[in-house]
Amino acid sequence: FYKSREIVGVMKNATVSRSGKHWDVSIQVEQEVPDPVHPHPKREIGVDMGIASTLTTSDGTHHEMPSLDALDRRIRHAQRAASRKKKHSANWRKACDRVAHLKERQANIRRDFQQKTTTALIHNHGLVAIEDLNVQGMTKSAKVTVEEPGKNVAAKAGLNRRILEQGWGEQRRMLEYKAKWAGGELIAVNAAGTSRTCSVCGYEAAENRTTQSRFKCKECGHTENADENAAKNILKRARHARIACGEGRAK
Repeated sequence: FYKSREIVGVMKNATVSRSGKHWDVSIQVEQEVPDPVHPHPKREIGVDMGIASTLTTSDGTHHEMPSLDALDRRIRHAQRAASRKKKHSANWRKACDRVAHLKERQANIRRDFQQKTTTALIHNHGLVAIEDLNVQGMTKSAKVTVEEPGKNVAAKAGLNRRILEQGWGEQRRMLEYKAKWAGGELIAVNAAGTSRTCSVCGYEAAENRTTQSRFKCKECGHTENADENAAKNILKRARHARIACGEGRAK
């Protein structure tokens, strides 16, 4: 194997895995490290996870994941081509390898965005506040029976696919372990009402969210990008949780 860097610590085990046509070896080591001290302990930021904008922070920054739609179309085309081949033939194996290669490329693009974005958030802020989202519950399929055929099933399936493409669960997992490594703090708060509550006066109403991207408070008239407003509310809730009893803090 190609050793890209020196192995520090006592080697415990190694795991060999295959991804598409590539083979990887990951080596687990044991070592003692001092307690990390964050370089910017007083910097704080709230993060709103969405579909139109992958990550929106309370300082007004929008982090957009590169579009994967073109790769989705190529994957579907390659899958159709593979389905027309005779199973276990040489051409069928080539077609399956093509599908695997495209899926691996798609996963690498998503992972690259997630790694870079979460690393920047953690290392530049001592406190990162996120929503405590139940992604599994949010992406449940619409129940359909003969007696009750369901409503907007196709739209719900499309929404589920878009949510899963964003990788909210993986982004949270990365933020959690990177916060521990950097000596920072990650707090997950209840997401209910953050998108319809005014970050200035605190007035909450569904009518405040005039469009997907526009927020206008019916009480004080405050206008702002809806995701930026939600991110500020998330940060406020995290501050309150930390002051109260550490509720929602990542462990």
